[in-house]
Amino acid sequence: MKIIFMGTSEFAVPSLQAIINNGYEILGVVTQPDRPRGRGHKLQPTPIKVYAQTCDLPIMQFNKIKSQEAIEWFQVLQPEIVVVVSYGQIIPAEIINLPEYGCINVHASLLPEYRGAAPIQRAIMDGKTRTGTTIMYMNEGLDTGDIIMQTAVDIGIDMTHGELESILAKQGADLLIKALPAIKSGNISRVRQDDTLASYAAMIKPEDETLDWKQDAWSLHNRIRALSPQPGCYTVYQDEKLKIFKSRMISADGTGTPGLVFSATKEGFIVETGLGTIEILELQKAGRKRMSARDFMNGGNIKPGVLMGCQGE
Repeated sequence: MKIIFMGTSEFAVPSLQAIINNGYEILGVVTQPDRPRGRGHKLQPTPIKVYAQTCDLPIMQFNKIKSQEAIEWFQVLQPEIVVVVSYGQIIPAEIINLPEYGCINVHASLLPEYRGAAPIQRAIMDGKTRTGTTIMYMNEGLDTGDIIMQTAVDIGIDMTHGELESILAKQGADLLIKALPAIKSGNISRVRQDDTLASYAAMIKPEDETLDWKQDAWSLHNRIRALSPQPGCYTVYQDEKLKIFKSRMISADGTGTPGLVFSATKEGFIVETGLGTIEILELQKAGRKRMSARDFMNGGNIKPGVLMGCQGE
């Protein structure tokens, strides 16, 4: 099968690697344009571009995939199938309907759950204990196409977004390699999604990063791990943002003073919430490197009895 691969993030790299390793012909790789990142705001290539360059694959970066330029590029190459993994733009019908074997997508949820841009983060944030990967045919809707294959995985209570994403990326690549020959042979059963069971995984916004200590401990713990390692959650302490990347549930019961640093532990410190307590294990002060919460305390930066989430402490 002659394939055009479309992907952008680190999640897509194992799928592209699997396609290459299994001997498929790749006509081209489409990824998002280079964007400014980091402190210097220098233009940085996408993870897929970096990997495709190491494999000497032809790369295209369209500002708008719906542009006539992009559509004509696909029409000239005439792919037998288009594989989309975490690309980041809505694919137009002219591309979806072009390939003989269709346009397929690797999506990091058990569709119809968590359609949309942030399925991994939202599943963890919602406290889900199970998710998975779906291979589906694409249509003009948002992750609404017929399901080809699915595989489930459990979500551990302390598993972060980064950890779960790595698992699902590998799982998605394995599932993709099973799906491609089945699609070519016609040995598949298309399953329509039940729209009544659908949920939406909205893109992560800046307001999602704020920790409100009045919430219950489970909600806060889930938010911290859902946004770790990027972009991270934050609280305000001594008029500065303090990013928090790792936590542990201590108790789901009991009320106290939300945001109060209750006590030190061997690994960090315990904070009271609207209901229950959590232990903070890893954090980052503005302009500093990430560090263990215990080292942060040992440096005299925080102590039991202070309040987080308040100005002027």
